[in-house]
Amino acid sequence: MGERAIRADTSRRLAAILAADVAGYSRLMGENEDATVRALRDHQAVVVPMIAGFGGRVIDLAGDGILAEFPSVVNAVNCALAIQRIMAERNADVPPGRRMEFRVGINLGDVLVGDERIYGDGINIAARLEALAEPGGICIAGRVHEEVASKLALDCEDLGEQSLKNIAQPVRAWRVRVGVAAASRPVRLALPEKPSIAVLPFTNMSGDPEQEYFADGMVEDIITALSRLGWLFVIARNSSFTYKGKAVDVKHVGRELGVRYVLEGSVRKAGARVRISSQLIDASSGAHLWADRFDGVQEDVFDLQDRVAASVVGAIEPGLRRAEIERSKRKPTESLDAYDYLLRALPEWYSASREGYEAALRLARKAIELDARYAVAYGLTAQCYVWQRTLGWTGDLARDAAEGARLARAALEFGQDDPTALWMGAHALAFLVGDLDVAEAAMDRSLAMNGNSASAFCFSGWLRCYLCRPELALEHFDRARRLSPLDPLHYMVLNGEVLAYRLLGRYQEALDVGLRAVIANPRWSNTLKGLCAAYAQLGRIDEARAVAAQLLEVNPTFTVSQNRNLCRRDPVMHARYVEGFRLAGIPEG
Repeated sequence: MGERAIRADTSRRLAAILAADVAGYSRLMGENEDATVRALRDHQAVVVPMIAGFGGRVIDLAGDGILAEFPSVVNAVNCALAIQRIMAERNADVPPGRRMEFRVGINLGDVLVGDERIYGDGINIAARLEALAEPGGICIAGRVHEEVASKLALDCEDLGEQSLKNIAQPVRAWRVRVGVAAASRPVRLALPEKPSIAVLPFTNMSGDPEQEYFADGMVEDIITALSRLGWLFVIARNSSFTYKGKAVDVKHVGRELGVRYVLEGSVRKAGARVRISSQLIDASSGAHLWADRFDGVQEDVFDLQDRVAASVVGAIEPGLRRAEIERSKRKPTESLDAYDYLLRALPEWYSASREGYEAALRLARKAIELDARYAVAYGLTAQCYVWQRTLGWTGDLARDAAEGARLARAALEFGQDDPTALWMGAHALAFLVGDLDVAEAAMDRSLAMNGNSASAFCFSGWLRCYLCRPELALEHFDRARRLSPLDPLHYMVLNGEVLAYRLLGRYQEALDVGLRAVIANPRWSNTLKGLCAAYAQLGRIDEARAVAAQLLEVNPTFTVSQNRNLCRRDPVMHARYVEGFRLAGIPEG
């Protein structure tokens, strides 16, 4: 009777099916059942929501397995890549024998639909392909490969015809080499027309891991000093720091970042004494152009940084007017203790996590207590309020917006000659209270003072979106990407591009970039905003609402009118901004 009822109520449709399970799950359970169950639940809590983010629907979640259906085969493959990427990150510090790694199989075929469930060989083939995948790997059917080969940059191995258990006909199978998907392969970048340099993280030689932040801070300030020279192209800190703790081939770094010169070195801090050793290398030949050692006391740390920057400049451009390097110098604070607190706050801010923003706020506020005119510290605290608000990590929206705006105005007041304080304060002021004219003037001043700041160009792109100038925004996002081609925070640029494309009415491009943003960071809830709106504006309402449901689960405070100050200068663009959210079912607020 039940079988006849199901058959009477079934229909057929074409669907992409993703099947995943944990490699070696039985062995892990046998070794430690409680720990394995806890780990599985933790991983599923991260992985399962990603399926909705790519427009999919979970069909079954039993034991260690996941079965999902996607209307788009491209989305199914992108979702699998994102799953394996996030699992690799989560397993990075786990001993090999205890790692929980998914195997993923994807098939494209007819399925039978009935009683909210789906059946048929389309699902069975996906499950069999999953068994062929390596731990942490993906195996796709021939039909899937045909559909995505021209749409996704993948590195695949042809496994030939495979005889699968309980499947009548052999199935062509392909193994996706997850670690070398072309989407994540660095492109060899052309050298800029002007001299170009990357400053790699300096080695902490102090013998104290607690001094790591100090060594990193020295490098960051040297990068900033060099960046303010308009004739020099300087790679951003975030891309340079992807090499931290790694043995590097300088020629490879030069090709990967697209620069002629590489600066590397070390910092030793013992009591009040500081020593900076550095060497400049021509990345095209590997030749050492210059090496030197700079000794001083902590009270002279800014002078030490300037001496390093000046020596680098002298080696690259002997004819440079000394006045230009003199103009690039600046002493950000008279208080070394305040400076030390800011150095500790910066890595917390770069972590882009809830705990990181809270720690950065606490440390930067201590810096302000010690120096009430410390512009960058004000800018950093204002930026923390921006991201706590946009990610739903704040309690009182009105109170926090007012406090963030107060801090942003202080950054602009005390940071007239500090490009970092200017872009931080400008973006915060625009986002939190919509003071766009003041923000635009400050942002333009920041870019004029430092045309090498990837962060400034990124957040200038966001500001141009708020000003309804999406074409200029896309130019600035592109500039940010070139200045920091390996930036771990590049999903912030992608999210901005999604907004720009939406304002232009180019919804398919917005969706394509939005999916790349989710792959880059599936845990960043802001990526779901543009993705759900783009789906809705393409008329793919079911997928939009699935993503919206996940967005509201991780950010329950988000509403259509929450950012009412944004994108209002052009009525058409403002309508596009809010339309997608409304169609996706986001509350009005």
